[in-house]
Amino acid sequence: MAIKAFAPAKINLTLHVTGQRTDGYHLLDSLVAFADVGDDLIFATAPNLSMEVAGEFAEGVPTDGRNLVWQAAEAAGWSGHISLNKVLPHGAGIGGGSSDAAATLKVLSEQGFVASPDVALSLGADVPVCVAGQASRMRGIGEEITPIVLPPLAALLVNPGVEVPTGPIFKALASRLNPPMPENIPALETSEDWAEWLGEQRNDLEAPAKALAPEIERTLDELRATRNALLARMSGSGSTCFALYPSMKAAHFAAYEIGAAFPNWWCRATQLS
Repeated sequence: MAIKAFAPAKINLTLHVTGQRTDGYHLLDSLVAFADVGDDLIFATAPNLSMEVAGEFAEGVPTDGRNLVWQAAEAAGWSGHISLNKVLPHGAGIGGGSSDAAATLKVLSEQGFVASPDVALSLGADVPVCVAGQASRMRGIGEEITPIVLPPLAALLVNPGVEVPTGPIFKALASRLNPPMPENIPALETSEDWAEWLGEQRNDLEAPAKALAPEIERTLDELRATRNALLARMSGSGSTCFALYPSMKAAHFAAYEIGAAFPNWWCRATQLS
């Protein structure tokens, strides 16, 4: 029997780089939410592990041991055929591969194929928070996950079609010792209040990403120019950017605005939680 799994987009509402360990890993303090748009996976048990990828962003996605989904399945001791429908752009700062791997670990665990607890982090810094799958504060190198209370936030995700490699972004950081977020995350109830508070925080990777990929700055400018936009910021190391709105109606209207002006951009109105 085939088993289905959903791998939602991961959005870094904030991303503070607070240090760097001697082994090179960066220390982060990030507020993470998840969208209702994402990749779809289907798992069918078989004697050998195999994989196929389809969808809008299938091109360039490996279907062998280089894929984090394959690695997660191997770590869980499962064999079979995996079908991945790639809805999310890759190299986009929204955790597509990490979320796919996390969805794999979770769904296979439910079937009795449980990977070692350290596997998630070994697959990538974003995988543990994607396994948690709920709004969270992520600290350390990605291993410290604290759930937070976040109301549904209407948002628009926009990717200008530029793939940004994470390594050069971190390398271009002006400082790796930046202040963390406040110790206590406030319990806010409205999108307007969250946008105001988030506006006082940062994504420390945004400046170097804009320097390496000027399309990101154009994307942010266009998001800020949409009607009723409360906040615009880059997610992760880019190049996907997001804006928050007071309602899903406003988010959908903004999606129409940007989609009409830039038909080649990936543009999705979504709810973050």
